[in-house]
Amino acid sequence: MTDALGSIDMPERGRSEDEASDAKKPRRGGKRGKKGPFARLALFYRQIIAELRKVVWPTRGQLSTYTTVVIVFVVIVIGLVTVIDLGFNEAVKYVFG
Repeated sequence: MTDALGSIDMPERGRSEDEASDAKKPRRGGKRGKKGPFARLALFYRQIIAELRKVVWPTRGQLSTYTTVVIVFVVIVIGLVTVIDLGFNEAVKYVFG
C-alpha cells in the first residue's frame, strides 16, 4: 500500500542500514546523561534552592490571619461532627433499645 509520500510498508530507499538503525536508537538526555550521581544530586539541590527563592512568603500578619481562620474552621467542623455523632448515637439507642 502506498500514499503520496511513498510506501508505508517498506523503509525509505536511499537510506543505508546504519542510518535506519541509528534513527531507532534512543538518545540520552544531553548534559544530564553525562553527569555522575553526585553531580546530579548537587544539581537537584541547587534547583530546589532556586525554586524556594521564587516563593512569595506570607507576612507575619497574613500568617496569623490564615492560622486563625484554619483553627476556627477546624473547631466548627469538630462541633458539627460531634453533633452528628450524638444524633446517630441517640438514633441507634432508640432503634436497638
